[in-house]
Amino acid sequence: MQTVTIDWLKKIEVLQDIPDAQLQWFIDMSEDRSFADGDYVLEPGQALTGPHILLEGKMRFFVMQSGSMREYLIFEPGAITGYLPFSRAKISSSYVQAIGELRMLMFPTAHIHDMITQNFELTQALVHIMSNRVREFANFQQQGEKMMALGKLSAGLAHELNNPASAIVRDSSTLIKHVQLSPEVFKDRFSIKLSPETVDTLSDTFFAIISKERPLAPGLKQRTALEDKLGDWLDDNDIDHAWEIAENFVDYNFSIDNLDALAAIIPEAYRSPLFNWMATKLCAEKMMGDIRESARRIAELVNSVKNFTHMDQGQDKQYADIHKGIANTLTMLGYKIRKGNIEIVQDYDLSLPPVNAVIGELNQVWTNLIDNALDAMEPTKKGVLTIRTKKDGEFVEVTITDNGPGIPAEVQSKVFDPFFTTKEMGKGTGMGLEVVHRIVDQHKGTVKLKSKPGETAFVVCFPING
Repeated sequence: MQTVTIDWLKKIEVLQDIPDAQLQWFIDMSEDRSFADGDYVLEPGQALTGPHILLEGKMRFFVMQSGSMREYLIFEPGAITGYLPFSRAKISSSYVQAIGELRMLMFPTAHIHDMITQNFELTQALVHIMSNRVREFANFQQQGEKMMALGKLSAGLAHELNNPASAIVRDSSTLIKHVQLSPEVFKDRFSIKLSPETVDTLSDTFFAIISKERPLAPGLKQRTALEDKLGDWLDDNDIDHAWEIAENFVDYNFSIDNLDALAAIIPEAYRSPLFNWMATKLCAEKMMGDIRESARRIAELVNSVKNFTHMDQGQDKQYADIHKGIANTLTMLGYKIRKGNIEIVQDYDLSLPPVNAVIGELNQVWTNLIDNALDAMEPTKKGVLTIRTKKDGEFVEVTITDNGPGIPAEVQSKVFDPFFTTKEMGKGTGMGLEVVHRIVDQHKGTVKLKSKPGETAFVVCFPING
């Protein structure tokens, strides 16, 4: 068993220059305690004690997230942990567990005041440890929250990209099928003999029909009924592939009267190949339009990702329009918004000047607040998310409001605490709002919560000129 002496303590780097008398005082005041493998030294909600020095064995720090253990620190012999002088943390937010046989020198927290007033060098060394620990823990939290945000965005983006990508594959396959010529079709179309006058009349009539402004797409029931009517007409007029091509005419809102007008111009012998040719052209035009729109949608999503993450910009502050960041965030969360049947109300002060900020970090703020609001409104089946911006003197104010059930008054003071969450197991990490608070604080701003049943608002305020 390791005997704790002044010389042993001085092997710990931060204690090397501490006067012997102060180290001996620490030894004399402390208790030598042991823990068996797997014992819990501390659990969430318990008061922090210490400081403590590990003598033998190891100690694991972890939190429970999504029903599983997430380890973030392991201390080995020589590590100093526990409550440290001037620390604002009073209660543990994590589990602390022994790995192997653990032995610690445990200083009684009740004598921290004596340490501060009588042992300056020792206190100074422990405060230095606390500063490093806070920085490391903040980095851990921020990295973890970024990974959680990335996971959420990746899931939504996969859904967003899947639809236009699938449409391109489907429409291109259909397009190839319709433009391919068989020998029979080739002969049919090139055997058509029409007078110039008939061609002009047919052209004028056909393009007059398809150039009309089309009404909103009919519902499935109406569309099916229209396809049946047009299919019957094409079949009655001995048009080949009548039921296959009927849907192409429906896409362009053809009526029976339109088909009658075209049939009256075309000699009976040429009606089948010409109606099939027209249907093929209509289908090809629609498919190319759908492919163009799908490709545009993919390009828009990629551009939104680029702007959201600020991929081609540095991480220093720069002037930018916060409305673009909010818009990109809404795009990233578009699938979740549609899935939740959420109405978005955007009330923006468009006279706001560009703000000086780290845009990538601000986008993380909007993501966490909007994503939390969407989760809160999920039970309503018809939520309303309101985003307002306004100029308040030299500050910009962004308010994100949802009409969910609200946050109980008794827990509102805890929402910005690390690992605190009101979400059910497996949904929340308890880190999102802490990260929001920290990022806004780094921008010299504030974030406030106002909540009552049916209305929860987070108000973010920070200087325009940073």
